Amino acid sequence: MAQRKAITTAQAKAWTKATKTEKAAILDAVVQVTGWHRDHARKMLRRAAAGDPPTPRTPREPVRCYNADVTQALVRCWALLDGIASKRLAAALPRLLAALERLDRLEMSVEARDQLLTMSPATMDRHLQPYRQGLIAANGIAHTKPGSLLKSSIPLKTWAEWNDTEPGFIEIDLVGHEGGDNNGSLHYSLYASDIATGWTVTCSLRSNGERIVAAGLDQLIGRFPFLILGIHSDNGSEFINHHLARYCELRQITFTRGRPSHSNDQAHIEQKNWSIVRRAVGYWRYDTARELDLLNHLWPAWNTRNNLLMPSQKLISKTRHGAKVTKRHDTATTPADRLLRDHPDTLTPAEHAALHDRLDTVDPIELGDQIAVIQGNLLELAKRRGAVQRRAKRNHVYLSRTKITRASSDEATTQTKRAS
Repeated sequence: MAQRKAITTAQAKAWTKATKTEKAAILDAVVQVTGWHRDHARKMLRRAAAGDPPTPRTPREPVRCYNADVTQALVRCWALLDGIASKRLAAALPRLLAALERLDRLEMSVEARDQLLTMSPATMDRHLQPYRQGLIAANGIAHTKPGSLLKSSIPLKTWAEWNDTEPGFIEIDLVGHEGGDNNGSLHYSLYASDIATGWTVTCSLRSNGERIVAAGLDQLIGRFPFLILGIHSDNGSEFINHHLARYCELRQITFTRGRPSHSNDQAHIEQKNWSIVRRAVGYWRYDTARELDLLNHLWPAWNTRNNLLMPSQKLISKTRHGAKVTKRHDTATTPADRLLRDHPDTLTPAEHAALHDRLDTVDPIELGDQIAVIQGNLLELAKRRGAVQRRAKRNHVYLSRTKITRASSDEATTQTKRAS
């Protein structure tokens, strides 16, 4: 600011005596040096010539529109919805606050509630910043093994073919709870997500056997509020087998698969590995009957909260301008509202009434308490087991990337000859 003041003061005397052409040249020089707009630069030169040089602007005090009560109410609602993003939180607040008020568990003043409903997502981010904690997610182990030759009879379907689907076409995936050690038997979580609405259901299985996975998928299909028309999976042997192919054939369900090594063909379900499974139960190892029972008691409450109370956004378009990619998303909406709003003809009148009844009677605090208790029990069981040490494979020499030197191989050969 001092440099700009010196420039305008130095040019002010010449400005008053200059011709029109000379003023244009002076104005061009001031604009180039200061970066001001021409109109603003002309205004500053006139003020400096009149003996009123530009002065620094007094910093404006921030206007506090929301007090501590509103912030605490925001934090409570944010915690009830598992710490979701502010754009999703803003869309979820009307239904959440209405449910809390209906249950007489609002615990905030009417003024705080009204202010909370008018708060923008950006303001929510600023108020929630001190309460957010960084979470570093561990990496799981891939359990997908190539299927049999049967996959040649199952048609391919790529990510570009999922744009105009109606409710009833689902993607499925399996997540293993190995806890860092892929040896031995362990439990798996099977989950399915509808492409059009985002409705997601989950169950846990004692293994990834073909018959067990087919039986688990039959349970999941019965938990969707609409008829299932198609199933899409990756190329794992737990899905590409005769049991699942015959299951879909008998029920006239279209069965498709993605391309090998193209996880983007299952993008709708792959992106929920974290948001649905890992966020709920973490990366611990689960392999006992007690843990399997707890997992299957957790998923109904977890899925109810996600489908009825947790809004999500769908990608509308993606355009690239050189290195810049611009994405446009729709308004955050819960899977239940998306189903009722965009696909009302999918449900029968009885199914409409049942879904509206669930929306009118859902208790977010009770769901949160159930989830917290079960997660606490799972965490306690996992901590009792302790940290899992990954055991070395028998063929670890061939699987490792350590280069074996010629000297070490010659030495091993010599030892073999001595032993013989």
